[in-house]
Amino acid sequence: MSTSARPARRFVWTRVIAMILKELLQMRRDPITFSMMIGVPLMQLILFGYAINSDPKNLPAAIHAAEESVFSRTLVSAMENSGYFSFVRSVNSPAEARFLLDEGEVAFVVNIPAGFSASLMRGERPQLLIEADATDPVAAQGALATMSALAGTVFARDLAGPLAFLAPAPAPAEIIVHRLYNPEGKSELNIVPGLLGVVLTMTMVMITALAVTRETERGTMENLLAMPLRPMEVMIGKIVPYIAVGFVQMVVVLVLARLLFGVPMLGSLTLLVFCVTLFIAANLAVGFTFSTVAKSQMQAMQMSFFFFLPSILLSGFMFPFRGMPFWAQWIGEVLPLTHFLRIIRGILLKGNGVAETLPEVWPILAFILFAGTVAMLRYRQTLD
Repeated sequence: MSTSARPARRFVWTRVIAMILKELLQMRRDPITFSMMIGVPLMQLILFGYAINSDPKNLPAAIHAAEESVFSRTLVSAMENSGYFSFVRSVNSPAEARFLLDEGEVAFVVNIPAGFSASLMRGERPQLLIEADATDPVAAQGALATMSALAGTVFARDLAGPLAFLAPAPAPAEIIVHRLYNPEGKSELNIVPGLLGVVLTMTMVMITALAVTRETERGTMENLLAMPLRPMEVMIGKIVPYIAVGFVQMVVVLVLARLLFGVPMLGSLTLLVFCVTLFIAANLAVGFTFSTVAKSQMQAMQMSFFFFLPSILLSGFMFPFRGMPFWAQWIGEVLPLTHFLRIIRGILLKGNGVAETLPEVWPILAFILFAGTVAMLRYRQTLD
């Protein structure tokens, strides 16, 4: 009988139900995929619902006061009561204040000049200088807007009695804001350098995560296991080629950042290359660990995405880091992308050197040690 003469098969619901049961059983036998299906939307709900805040409060600030007076204390109290400022340091020199800003220890420095109170009472409208770390203009925007509103009201209670004539407009003191490192408040100066970290995280983790699982799926894993190679030798052999790929990506991103967006490069390129190398190694170690856990390339990609999502959301790339709750900041401090963003923005925009960069380097080194150790232990289990 010809093919065209064959009777068409009827649609049977029992066969459909059998296929549904088969897929459910297969899903049950693949716990990693099932966990990703539940875990990813749950993680997105928690992060976007609780951790993301584009209007950060309680930003760390320092005060450089050349005099102590009622008016200086009133100013500090009003800034803290606004909810945007939290004074954590008192500095004795402009150099110390600039070092804290370079390191990112504080977001603002309030400078009260000598003779401020006397000038205020004489009606001379003395100036108050606020230096702001504007590398992330979104994080500083709310606090600086609050200072503009406080200028006319902050001293209203102190300017009473004989000083009441100073209270009406214009404001008795003038607040001058210096937006350091990004005076024009360009968002691209904050985003474009961070893109290097995001690109390296996405590509390095995913590419390396497929390394061992690809060997397994292609049937070449047995040949690899038969070779007289130690786990460390295999790991290095898998990682080194991708380090070269990471350097190519670095050059492309930095050249385009300079030519297209005018991103300054104030610091040492040698220091930057060293830090990029460490960051690439950290991500490759994570990818290699995933490749020893995943049973297929699909699982490896799923695990890479599960690592990439919190990295991009909790590192300070998309949203202000200090706007997140404490538990989210704690998780973010574990991720290498968080520290790399501070490093690259500090080197390119602030001209940071070794002293300012070192506090962000050792967490990346610790992460490399931990991830590399786990990867080697997992690889030994694979050998067994």
